[in-house]
Amino acid sequence: MALMPDTSPAFIIDEQALQDSIAVLGYLRQQSDCRVLYSIKALPLTTILKSLQPFVDGFSVSSLFEAKLAHSILSPEQSIHLATPGVREDEVGEIKKICSHISCNSLSQRKAFLTSDLSLGLRINPKQSLVNDARFDPCRLHSKLGIDINKVDADMLQGIEGLHCHNVFSQQDYRALITTMTQLESQLGGYFKQLKWLNLGGGYLFKQIDNHQPFIELVQSLRKKYQLEVYIEPGKAVVNDAVSLVATVIDCFDSDGKMVAVLDTSINHNPEVFEYQRQPDILQNDLQGSYLAVLVGSSCLAGDVFGEYQFKQAIQVGDKITFINLGAYTLVKANRFNGYNLPDIYSLKSGELCCIKQYSYQQYQNQWESDKNESNRNDSGR
Repeated sequence: MALMPDTSPAFIIDEQALQDSIAVLGYLRQQSDCRVLYSIKALPLTTILKSLQPFVDGFSVSSLFEAKLAHSILSPEQSIHLATPGVREDEVGEIKKICSHISCNSLSQRKAFLTSDLSLGLRINPKQSLVNDARFDPCRLHSKLGIDINKVDADMLQGIEGLHCHNVFSQQDYRALITTMTQLESQLGGYFKQLKWLNLGGGYLFKQIDNHQPFIELVQSLRKKYQLEVYIEPGKAVVNDAVSLVATVIDCFDSDGKMVAVLDTSINHNPEVFEYQRQPDILQNDLQGSYLAVLVGSSCLAGDVFGEYQFKQAIQVGDKITFINLGAYTLVKANRFNGYNLPDIYSLKSGELCCIKQYSYQQYQNQWESDKNESNRNDSGR
């Protein structure tokens, strides 16, 4: 990315990359007649939601707050699908008013929502672990996600209009989807004709898949055989390559024979680096470069380390570092640990950068300030 923001650190949203994602989803939607829901947990920034709103059939949400945000963006004819293992009793009433579809994660959730006018579904755990990393595996042992497929029966499906199944993460082909749907149809296909919809979940990186024909044929087959509406709910696939993070080197020094470069950002702006021990990609990394540097964040956490990279030239104070493919689960998880401010947010459109959000000290103070009424009560009692 040639353009650099005026401030640093900064998240940059590439509007063209977002439009490219929309185009791929539009193609799948047109060719297969599937319904597309954007899973807003990946990135709930309202400018993103408004850009996507005209091109999707609704949003997929995982909480009351996400549902309320979706409701503020979508038009009345668009749907809001909720699937989550955690619904508080005092949230049920409001969720019923906002959401159009609920995929119940358990039998107790089914009981809580059964008397509503919503389109109720069950989230199914197909008991197929198709993800190597257990941290991302919805079918891991003792999973909290979905009802065991082997326990689903006719009584459980009374009042149920749909099934939801999501058991993968970051897939770059459709083999897992075909395997999963073959099992789902084999065990529960006898009930499909009494249903109205099937939600295939997310976890497929559509822009990185060359051959979409298996997906198209699968959806067409399900629609023809059972007259089902078929939903997909991509999140990471939509936004991941649309966001980068630009940081600046603010200090350099030798540590035990290696050059350490301190950035004005931290892994707290990209928490999955620490959570999953990932080394994020940067534009400036050069595998042929002879200059090595360990990029670290500016917090006091010893493990605030992005990793070691290669450069064409020796890194120095003032250099810019651009982390790429950070659209999903980054900005939404970013925090101000150690009091370091959140990055500014820029939009890149038609070759121009525009700052669309900045955070102030006042927002940081408000985050930790006691309730003013409580403070006033304490003062008056002295």
